[in-house]
Amino acid sequence: MVMESNQLMRALGAVRCLGLSSWCIGAGVIRNLVWDHLHSFEVQTPAADIDVVFFDGTDLSEKSERILENKLSLMEPGFKWELVNQASVHRWLTLESRIAVPPFLSLTEGVASWPEIATCVGVKLTDAGKVEIIAPHGLSDLFEMIVRWNPKCISYSAFAARVLQKKFTERWPRVKIFIAEN
Repeated sequence: MVMESNQLMRALGAVRCLGLSSWCIGAGVIRNLVWDHLHSFEVQTPAADIDVVFFDGTDLSEKSERILENKLSLMEPGFKWELVNQASVHRWLTLESRIAVPPFLSLTEGVASWPEIATCVGVKLTDAGKVEIIAPHGLSDLFEMIVRWNPKCISYSAFAARVLQKKFTERWPRVKIFIAEN
């Protein structure tokens, strides 16, 4: 599916040009691609943004994220890019939750913390042109079209609010939402 998406392959190629050692494109753009395919939609759901995550423990500044976003915007101006260094996420999670959150130790650990299990999936393009998948919780929820709370970093109430805001079943009627707390 990834290799058949011209839009996603262009985005992956652009990010690969940044030369980051640990990165992926993930979350909504991957979920949308898979759920559109499973619903046999002929027109792909437009991505609100392209979520690019990377891991660089040597530079936790927002400035470096904005510089990388600007580079991508110059390469592919048709996309709305959003870059986040997973090595620095613990700082804003701590501010949001008012609970000390330890730093993530890897890109995979950051991806594993996203709000819904089905969106904890990322893809990257290797230098050899192969697609690699990062799916710390597996791919079952994504391909079974299940929206399930990931308690790793957000509260259940924040998850419930996201489910209401995202309106998953309006776009993808076969999606199943598990709204009970674990």
